Amino acid sequence: MGQCNVKKSEYHVGKNKPKLPKRIAIYDTTLRDGAQALGVSWSLKDKLSIAARLDDIGVDYIEGGYPLSNPKDRAFFREVKKLKLGHGRIAAFGMTRKPKTRPQSDSSLKALKSCPAAVVTIVGKSWDLHVRKVLRTSLEENLNMISDSLDFFRRSRREVIFDAEHFFDGYKHNPEYALETLRRAAGAGADLICLCDTNGGTLPEDIGELFRKARQTVDVPLGIHVHNDSSLAVAGTLAAVAAGAVHVQGTINGLGERCGNADLTAVVPNLVLKMNKKCLRSGSLRKLTELSRYVAEISLQTRPDYQPFVGAAAFAHKGGMHAHAMQRDTASYEHVRPEDVGNTRRIIISELSGAATILAKSEKLALIEDRKVLRKVLNEVQDLENEGYQFEVAEASFEILLHKALGRWHRFFELDHYRTSILRRGVGEPLTEAIVKILVNGYTEYCVAEGDGPVNALDQALRKGLQPHYPIVNEIRLVDYKVRVINPREGTAAKVCVVIQSRDDKHQWGTVGVSENIIEASWLALVDSVEYKLLLEEDKDKGTQAQRHKGTK
Repeated sequence: MGQCNVKKSEYHVGKNKPKLPKRIAIYDTTLRDGAQALGVSWSLKDKLSIAARLDDIGVDYIEGGYPLSNPKDRAFFREVKKLKLGHGRIAAFGMTRKPKTRPQSDSSLKALKSCPAAVVTIVGKSWDLHVRKVLRTSLEENLNMISDSLDFFRRSRREVIFDAEHFFDGYKHNPEYALETLRRAAGAGADLICLCDTNGGTLPEDIGELFRKARQTVDVPLGIHVHNDSSLAVAGTLAAVAAGAVHVQGTINGLGERCGNADLTAVVPNLVLKMNKKCLRSGSLRKLTELSRYVAEISLQTRPDYQPFVGAAAFAHKGGMHAHAMQRDTASYEHVRPEDVGNTRRIIISELSGAATILAKSEKLALIEDRKVLRKVLNEVQDLENEGYQFEVAEASFEILLHKALGRWHRFFELDHYRTSILRRGVGEPLTEAIVKILVNGYTEYCVAEGDGPVNALDQALRKGLQPHYPIVNEIRLVDYKVRVINPREGTAAKVCVVIQSRDDKHQWGTVGVSENIIEASWLALVDSVEYKLLLEEDKDKGTQAQRHKGTK
């Protein structure tokens, strides 16, 4: 075991410690650590949308990224201010200064200083192996890097968090040095120190024991950040809370590099429902399943059915003994109530029965008073979900489905046919053309358009046909287009789910289409997008007429 070759600092604290708090701060690092997950790539709009959802559920800290890493992260910190978040504090991530440099000239620290985020999180090395072999500097210089970097922000009037990277591995190898990094951070003005199990290899009981030693060493609030390389990130996080952590870091759905981070969709319910801790906004735990599925969809990831608390199978009971017992007492095979986390119970008698989870939680079902209609809607959505449809990021398609079920829907146009063609010569860009023939208000419209690809060409041709009858379609702008393969084992014959995000000057909405043919899936999503805009305009006109009628009385 290595030894610490530096003098112990004066930042030592007494043995008296306050009682463990009831409130645990939730620090979400989905947009930074989660973005490092294999296969995850978000646009700026995606990141802003996720941030808004995190704020809505009551997350205390939303880590937006590393301002020095790329233009998208820098743009995020500018644009997120326009969201006017009601609760979450935006945090920017960065590293300590480089060896043998001054904080004022270090590019990472300068980027953090110029970033408008209210919170600054600085990561520094607590494992002497990393200091010697990765940073290739002395142990004393690393301690100075920590002190100098944190002191650089002492007068900035911003909250400063120090992430003690590899603390647990560092302690096992050189305990005195690992603790000294915490003392230096505390002495330099860190508002909170987060102990990181960066390699994800520490057992929960060891995390609890070493966390208590850290609490005896510094008089600064401590947090926990655990990776999931041993499938113990949630357990390790809860062990740290039991040992005194007041701040928990993690990601939605456990997204993160390698095997991921502590999954907040499991950490938070355990804190609230099992450990009697307060976190998030009151009552917002019921939005957890919706948030989990939203992040999965916007990340183009298949939702894991067996994910605790929020998975589709988390409260699913098949026929036989379990289903019989559930009829007597739901506690017989459920450790928490599904509605507490926004999920639903499914009693599955056969492979064809059960109810769709998304509709069961929708407030809009209150509009449906007829139970036969309600059952019809539930069955239809279940069938669509089995085909691959997901409505968490396609609210507009869901609204259209409800209007149809309630008998409040009429077609704005009918399709006769569409056709796309792509001409690819030996050199140059391919040329794409689309033909759309539709029937609108008794007129036949036959339109041809060119585009950057088949979806863009179809969009242009459809608008041409609708514009003389519904000029409002010119206000629609397509802002995002995503494709997810539903059954990849089928190869090129697999079904795809296409999600389109559209907007006008006041609204943004998502629509979805599913088919083995990517063009058809795109067309279905495009049609829903256009018809939803026309529906909005129709509802607006009805509201205006109602106001006029009321004024004449």
